[in-house]
Amino acid sequence: MLKFGIFDHLDSNGRPLGDFLEQRLRLIELIETAGFAGYHLAEHHSTPLGMAASPSVFLAAAFSRTERLRMGPLVYVLPLHHPLRLYEEICMLDQLSGGRLMLGVGRGGALIEHQRYGIEPKDAGALYHEAFAVLMHAFDSDTVDFDGRFFHYKDYLVQAKPLQRPHPPLWYGAPNAEAVAWAAPRAINVVSLGPAERARAISDRYRAEWSALGKPASELPSIGITRHIVVAATDDAAKRIARAAYPRWIEAMTFLWQRSQLDFTLKDIYPPDFDALENIGHGIAGSPATVRSYLQNLERDTGVTYVLCQMVFGDIGFDDAATSLGLFAREVMPAFG
Repeated sequence: MLKFGIFDHLDSNGRPLGDFLEQRLRLIELIETAGFAGYHLAEHHSTPLGMAASPSVFLAAAFSRTERLRMGPLVYVLPLHHPLRLYEEICMLDQLSGGRLMLGVGRGGALIEHQRYGIEPKDAGALYHEAFAVLMHAFDSDTVDFDGRFFHYKDYLVQAKPLQRPHPPLWYGAPNAEAVAWAAPRAINVVSLGPAERARAISDRYRAEWSALGKPASELPSIGITRHIVVAATDDAAKRIARAAYPRWIEAMTFLWQRSQLDFTLKDIYPPDFDALENIGHGIAGSPATVRSYLQNLERDTGVTYVLCQMVFGDIGFDDAATSLGLFAREVMPAFG
């Protein structure tokens, strides 16, 4: 069965920040009502691509506006966080939400942002792995003693635990199939960007690793992929909305690269206009029937079990986004069980 969640950069649409965030919280209420399986938000800094630079703060507000929807960062950029401070936030969020937090962790894909935070890109990988180890240690024990390259802790007394034990379900952006060897033994849910071929390699590898571990197929973690999706009454109406909204989103996506006069490193995944995005299969704008057909082909070609729909981006207005979410929930999702 294919499940659906929402992925959101919370990229700027030009509205005042307070209005922007309130509007997004209203949409999250609709996302819960529509029956999506989860809401995932990105963490970005020093760029209009991410106006919720503190995922924990935004999630606290979002949890207070919902009752059932599972939500979480995709991802907490661990090199930019004090791991024990983040651990405390995670425990608070999971308790406040009644155990609805999904814990996405990663190195962060835009190393150009790390530099502006004072983190050397060459250190990001090692920082990520150490911070992750500290988090896992805190989840598993009541005292943290840790002596690493970057982090040093002695007799840190763990005063809080999450509601979901030993920790909220983990999510990770898998860059390739090789990453599955780390994720599968830990039952980590994975998400891939870009080509269907890469997603197929990841899903095939995950199933093989999971079977080799002797785990039942019914307990397979989510294997996800992100896609831009707009739904309207007709194909033409949906394409008009997507074509109008995408330029602002891609401008935000490439903002720091352009400012630094560097070549955009994800141009093969995110081309300059929505028609090109559709042509390479990384998005769809259409009627419910068109979107259903696209997703049926995506499921067949990739083997993924979870699609993270990017349905609010760029200049999409509240009413168009609400209509798109509603049509998707009523006329697309039921076709997938």
